[in-house]
Amino acid sequence: MNLKTVLTKETISLHLKGTSKEEIISELLDILVGAKKIEDRQAAFTAIMDREQKMSTGMKHGIAIPHGKSPTIHDLVACIGVSDNPVEFDALDHEPCRIFIMTLSPVEKTGPHLQFLAEISLLFKSAEKRQEILNAGSSEEILKVLSE
Repeated sequence: MNLKTVLTKETISLHLKGTSKEEIISELLDILVGAKKIEDRQAAFTAIMDREQKMSTGMKHGIAIPHGKSPTIHDLVACIGVSDNPVEFDALDHEPCRIFIMTLSPVEKTGPHLQFLAEISLLFKSAEKRQEILNAGSSEEILKVLSE
């Protein structure tokens, strides 16, 4: 899977304002609604929060990957948000997060969802890539970092 086929400059936000997990997730959903990637915001919110109840999607190194599956989603959609301030997200390493990658996919399609999550997690193992994302000044810069 090529991340550039899923992510566009309209699905990237550099200055998330939320200060809690719920606020960040809500802002990320607003990005997807604004980019016309999802129609049923409430169903998407419920899917993401249901997944968070099972286990936090806060990973390591300041990254969270909130994700879920919903019958209202027809093809995998994703967005990226970067917060100027660290946000507590119940991460595995107990560190707050600044980079958020949200993805939603159809209930009946597992392959693209797993492939996306695997590609994202590989990408962000690099401290250099993470720092480049945090230093990016535009959506285009983030797309460039992701495609290198």
